[in-house]
Amino acid sequence: MNYQALDLKATVSSNRLVGLWRMLAGFRRLYAGAMLAQALSAAAKTGTLLLLRYLVDDVLMRDQILGALVLIALSFIAMAGIEAVFTYLSGRWAAQTAEGIVLRLRNYLFDHLQRLTFAFHSKNATGELIQRVTSDVNHIQRFYSEQAIGLGRIGLLFTINFTALLVLNWQLALFSVIVVPVIGVVSLIFFRRISKAYERLQEQEGTLSATLQENLTGVRVVKAFARQDYERAKFEKENREHFDRGVKFMQGPATYWPLTDMLSGLQQLSGYVVGAIMVMDGTITVGTYVAYIGLIIWIIEPIRGLGRIIVNMSEGLVSYDRVAKILREDREPITEGLSKLDKPLEGNIAFENVGFQYEPGQVVLQDITFTVKAGSSVALLGSTGSGKTTLVNLLPRFYDYTAGRVTLDGVPISLISRQFLRSNIGIVEQEPFLFSRSIRENITYGVGRHVDDAEVIAAAKAADVHDVIMSFPENYNTVVGERGVTLSGGQKQRVAIARTLLKNPRILILDDSTSSVDTETEANIRQALDELMENRTTFIIAHRIQSVMNADQILVMDKGRIVQRGTHDTLVNQPGIYQQIYDLQMRIESELEKELANNV
Repeated sequence: MNYQALDLKATVSSNRLVGLWRMLAGFRRLYAGAMLAQALSAAAKTGTLLLLRYLVDDVLMRDQILGALVLIALSFIAMAGIEAVFTYLSGRWAAQTAEGIVLRLRNYLFDHLQRLTFAFHSKNATGELIQRVTSDVNHIQRFYSEQAIGLGRIGLLFTINFTALLVLNWQLALFSVIVVPVIGVVSLIFFRRISKAYERLQEQEGTLSATLQENLTGVRVVKAFARQDYERAKFEKENREHFDRGVKFMQGPATYWPLTDMLSGLQQLSGYVVGAIMVMDGTITVGTYVAYIGLIIWIIEPIRGLGRIIVNMSEGLVSYDRVAKILREDREPITEGLSKLDKPLEGNIAFENVGFQYEPGQVVLQDITFTVKAGSSVALLGSTGSGKTTLVNLLPRFYDYTAGRVTLDGVPISLISRQFLRSNIGIVEQEPFLFSRSIRENITYGVGRHVDDAEVIAAAKAADVHDVIMSFPENYNTVVGERGVTLSGGQKQRVAIARTLLKNPRILILDDSTSSVDTETEANIRQALDELMENRTTFIIAHRIQSVMNADQILVMDKGRIVQRGTHDTLVNQPGIYQQIYDLQMRIESELEKELANNV
């Protein structure tokens, strides 16, 4: 059995059944064994009914029947044992196949989602993706463990029992399956309708999951603004839509099941009547009729079950389509390009007439030209939406520029692998993300090697967070809450700085990393940042003048262009956006100082 990684992207097909067949790779023999066990179980069941016919017609009519009865009883026991054993094996092997496929599929999807582009994740809601990796994959699992094997069981039971019935009496056999083609056509019609209704239901379930996930992620904001009623109304609206689509989906089975049950019941009842008439006129024996009663049950009852299989199969096939949409997405080529440069990385960076568009016609950056010498710092200042974050996102190739070029030590970064770039670039974000793990694990997260305690402590001390960590009961083994909620904003920021220090990147990006903390905390963080920035090429994104005034070069951006450049001393005396921001912030600070003085 192949539980190992398989390129599941290669299994995707526009034909859902073909795609599901390809996904069976590595498990086909086991699944074939499950089908064969189904056939042997069905054959044993039919053998029991034929043995019953023999008992009634050939044994009970004899004078000396004791020995024959014992032999037949033992045969009945043997047939029941065979049926039980192969039913068990069929179920076990089918379940093993389904679980194996799902194990491989979930592992692949998790890895695949991590390797998709930033553009993909920006367009797809997290809750929707979670829905596809959990609920949709579960439906695929049930397709293999219940529906496909169930459909095979129906086919085998029908074929084996119909063949036995043909041997007993071909006219009665043909009469007993008149309704089967009708049920087949009805099933096909309802299958198409149910599939469309279920697809709409799953889409809405994804929307509902996304709404719930977003609400839980932002629960602190909801509580802070007392927006529980608003969020409840929003969720109830989506939940009501889910209810409406669910009702429409269930209308199909609610109509289909009674219809097929009625047709199957009429067929079975009419078969009993016709068979009884044939016994009375001597066309068939009593034993044949007794066997026929059992055979027609095992012909008609599975056909009745076809309706439920059809409904459930529609869920599995629709879920395959939804998962296949993710599998079709191209992965980000992490290792494509140069894995190292000809000489040790220095960190000289040049932007030459760089332009970028997220979508054709949606210009975000244009004519960006500047250079940053190794070990120096450049600050980006501008209003929200001016293109600052997009510009620095080009460096680790989260996005590729669409015009001009960016070079690192003279080499265009488009020729350098993303893996090399990202291993040499450290990012400290405005809202640092911490995993729900120990503080030690969060600090060592970006280092692809074993790290001893001395290195972790040294990084924490440099980030001015060691004393804080040691005040916790478990010290470095303290587990932080989801997204680091058990730490304050400043503590999270300093842990993130320690993580970046330990990574020891040559290039550093500080994305407004002190804007969300108080003045005292900012001073502590700035001290840690000074330690972090030493001898590194640094990009600083900020809204506060105090955060950029010591940079070697300041770029003022507006609407995707650089409109001013220079040092703080140059720009503060130059009419323009920088001077306006400086004057505004100085005036606000002056007024705050006066107000504080008056309050004292």
